Amino acid sequence: KCRTGPLDIVFVIDSSRSVRPFEFETMRRFMMDIISNLDVGPNATRVGVIQYSSQVQNIFSLKTFFTRADMERAINSIVPLAQGTMTGLAIQYAMNVAFTAQEGARPPHKGVPRIAIIVTDGRPQDRVTEVATQARNAGIEIYAVGIQRADMSSLRAMASPPLEEHVFLVESFELIQQFAKQFQDKLCGVDMCVEREHGCQHSCVSTPGSFYCECNPGYRLNVDGKTCSPIDACADGRHGCQHHCVSVRGSYSCRCRAGYYLSQNKKSCTMIDYCSFGNHSCQHECVSIPNGHYCRCHSGFTLQPDGKSCRATDLCNGVDHGCEFKCVSTEGSYHCVCPEGQQLQADGKTCSKCGAGHVDLVMVIDGSKSVRPQNFELVKQFVNRIVDLLEVSPQGTRVGLVQYSSRVRTEFPLNKYHSADEIKKAVMDMEYMEKGTMTGLALKHMVEHSFSELEGARPRSHNIPRIGLVFTDGRSQDDITEWARRAKESGIVMFAVGVGKAVEEELRAIASEPVEQHFSYSADFTTMTHLVENFSLNICPEEGKGETEIRSPCECEALVQFQTNTVAILQSLTEKNILWACALAQMTARLEDLEKQIANKK
Repeated sequence: KCRTGPLDIVFVIDSSRSVRPFEFETMRRFMMDIISNLDVGPNATRVGVIQYSSQVQNIFSLKTFFTRADMERAINSIVPLAQGTMTGLAIQYAMNVAFTAQEGARPPHKGVPRIAIIVTDGRPQDRVTEVATQARNAGIEIYAVGIQRADMSSLRAMASPPLEEHVFLVESFELIQQFAKQFQDKLCGVDMCVEREHGCQHSCVSTPGSFYCECNPGYRLNVDGKTCSPIDACADGRHGCQHHCVSVRGSYSCRCRAGYYLSQNKKSCTMIDYCSFGNHSCQHECVSIPNGHYCRCHSGFTLQPDGKSCRATDLCNGVDHGCEFKCVSTEGSYHCVCPEGQQLQADGKTCSKCGAGHVDLVMVIDGSKSVRPQNFELVKQFVNRIVDLLEVSPQGTRVGLVQYSSRVRTEFPLNKYHSADEIKKAVMDMEYMEKGTMTGLALKHMVEHSFSELEGARPRSHNIPRIGLVFTDGRSQDDITEWARRAKESGIVMFAVGVGKAVEEELRAIASEPVEQHFSYSADFTTMTHLVENFSLNICPEEGKGETEIRSPCECEALVQFQTNTVAILQSLTEKNILWACALAQMTARLEDLEKQIANKK
């Protein structure tokens, strides 16, 4: 075996059409004979093979195989290309690709010789002199082996100096196997690691005329070039361990703190779930912590001294419940209640008041092209601000919404949604229709459909006011007079809101009497805030201030009962005060009598 140290050898094999099949077989044998006498391995000699004709094909690179058996199998599987003879192209490939670090060549500072063995049987069909010079200048030692018809001048142009040691001409393919032994001797030399006292702590690598030391995996070579030190794989901070990194002979492993276990990725740590063991005995909740667990109670409960059981807390006394009238504690919770005759509001804390009338309200919104998308978003906000004024519920105020342009579309009827939040979400999800402005058609739809009991309007016998609000920004393209009149005649209180180019005459025709209290106008969409305030004063009047009369949801009997109860309570307090005064007077008189008796005895 050749023991001169590591080499990077690339065979460059001519497989042009002039090489007959049996001749190519002898070239296979030539490569395998040389490889059989090399000390191959990742730290010894590395071998690569390329074949060429009119193109170059990589059979295997310097990093592909590190055993002779693998290399021989790959060589035996080569299929000749059988085309032209582009030797210069093959040398270019060897220099630019085969001898790169990406393909497995050792870096130049390692001092590992790079050897190209070119085997050809003919004259190159491209230029080789210039590219061969570049390869040699790049540190590649080139052996040129010609067979039979090979051109000697081309071989000499390719080979490294001295030419007598790097150019070989074999007369026939039959003789190439005999030549392999002679060529092997050229590659092999003196093993400097044997001939000298190298002093390497781990291993010595021989090179032509010299040697160098290498360390075992997990160690690095010290500055003296001979001794080795363990590599601390944790020191560079790139280990990725979540808790602890433990260096082990050039590698590392991750470890977790107490109470954690290492995850499947071998880097992150997961806390041990002690609660999952099933022996915690917590009445409500078990909470795992590193090295143990503790018990926790549901909201409204207090953990008892045993650290496991829970008892309900009187939340009405322990929290800021926010109830307007009265807070009632229940197990682990509380709820608010209202006085008789008042209803608990949607916030679950405040009580309904007499004064803000419950109504059936249908808003008819102009979605014509002139509104424009950005202003339509402002209209949605305007509608939702009105909704914020109302006590929306199935028994309270109901709200419906209609959009119109060249046609009319019910966005949602009066009986669709039962809370302000639902209505506001539906308003924001409403899509802009665009096109024309058929206000009269929209009024007709409102009268005939929107205020029908089928769509949620309450029977007239319930005395629930019906209010229609029409919002528009321009002149109607159809007549509004008839259906505005019919709406008011049917008992609908009509409000008209105009913006921008809305026509005052049309707005006044829509509005109920007195018109000034049912008609509003704003110059542009960004200044509509005062319209909401005007609407609030008219639809939610306060008692005793003379605004438009809206029927109160609080029945007169309820008000009378409230007054009666209040008077009774005041009378009760007065009677108790009188009784206390009489009792006090009697006790005072008795004390005076006792004082007189004591004085007389003295």
